Amino acid sequence: MLLEAIAGRLKELRAKKGVSQEIVYEDTGIHIGKIETARYNITVSTLSKLCNYYGTSLKEFFNELDQ
Repeated sequence: MLLEAIAGRLKELRAKKGVSQEIVYEDTGIHIGKIETARYNITVSTLSKLCNYYGTSLKEFFNELDQ
């Protein structure tokens, strides 16, 4: 399922950055917990903000999902 794939990719990016969900929230104002468990349907604007935070583009984010 796409939502689960997005959630998994976001978890990977957060782990790579070495930050907790709490730190992501403090830095972005985004509650990542529900997003990372695929219980929340993320908007494109929120995904874009998270991609910027993790230092990737939306294109790179989705290219990684395809592999």
